[in-house]
Amino acid sequence: MKKSLVLLFLLLLVMSAIGCGQARVEEKKMGITKQSYGKADGKEVNLWTLTNKNGLVAKITNYGGIMTELWLPDKNGKMADCVLGYDKLDGYIKSSPYFGALIGRYGNRIGKGKFTLEGREYTLATNDNGKNHLHGGTKGYDKVVWNAKEVQTKDGVGLELTYLSKDGEEGYSGNLNIKVVYMLTNKNELTVEYEATTDKPTVCNLTQHNYYNLAGAGSGTILDHQLTLNADKFTPTDDGLIPTGDIVPVQGTPMDFRKPVAIGMRVAADYQPLTFGKGYDHNWILNKKAGEMSLAAKVLEPNSGRVMEVWTDQPAIQFYCGNFLDGTIVGKGGAVYKHRTGFCLETQHYPDSPNHANFPSTELKPGQVYKTKTVHIFKTM
Repeated sequence: MKKSLVLLFLLLLVMSAIGCGQARVEEKKMGITKQSYGKADGKEVNLWTLTNKNGLVAKITNYGGIMTELWLPDKNGKMADCVLGYDKLDGYIKSSPYFGALIGRYGNRIGKGKFTLEGREYTLATNDNGKNHLHGGTKGYDKVVWNAKEVQTKDGVGLELTYLSKDGEEGYSGNLNIKVVYMLTNKNELTVEYEATTDKPTVCNLTQHNYYNLAGAGSGTILDHQLTLNADKFTPTDDGLIPTGDIVPVQGTPMDFRKPVAIGMRVAADYQPLTFGKGYDHNWILNKKAGEMSLAAKVLEPNSGRVMEVWTDQPAIQFYCGNFLDGTIVGKGGAVYKHRTGFCLETQHYPDSPNHANFPSTELKPGQVYKTKTVHIFKTM
């Protein structure tokens, strides 16, 4: 009898402890805090920490709109920072392969840095091996200080970033007024909403450039991550990664991710697009109607059980698997970012669209509003 009472007492203690643990989870407060992060271009730079009610954390700076950290739980509730980057602002300023940044005025590449719009030829910086224009030029939106405003709703916390890209900046026409809003919701969603207007005809293709590793940044390669892309076709490129203009079915090729496939399974296949890209660094055309919000990609990291879904209203997605990470970058916590230790999923229009009449137009005219949204949903399995 006494033994039974002791066991009952111990059981009640365990249940009480579990209850307290649950209470602590429920008591986590959604919020946003701000701290100084240094200076760039003589301007003050800050870092905002966004926390939702489930304990997910995103840290964002107004330098380049960079997401410096993203803390996600694994299947056992253990948190890890799942994006690559630096501990300090100085790293992003000195040398960064666009870690976590906002990209524009034109995300991805424009061949030879030239295009013609409404009868006028524009010449841009050829900052990609001296051949092509990449991610907005020598000083794209990843290298400027944005204005910032905190946002808080009943469903989440966020940061509104605004920037005026002046007429002629990096060779582009028109004063482009841009607003980007990051939101971390209590549904474990990270949303990125983009809006822009112009006073002259221009091209606009904005995106965000997180390098993910769902096992945790600095924990090894991403080759065992299981990737699904909702895309029947992709746009092959030349050896400078500029689209040829062709649109090719993925069926029967190493580019077929319509069912989950480990990133490393076919990355070294003897296939010309992979040879040119030194692995996956290509644009997939999403199976969707124009402007429709739909599932573009899903990634599972099998050991941690972390899952990321990417939903977007954009027509395409660029999947890059860190082919040019070579161990020369020392990132957060002293981690060395070796070959293929991070991947990017950049929602966008097609690369080099201004030079291909058969691609969806990226032209933005006065009176029009560029508006697009991407949602990342985080889960565990």
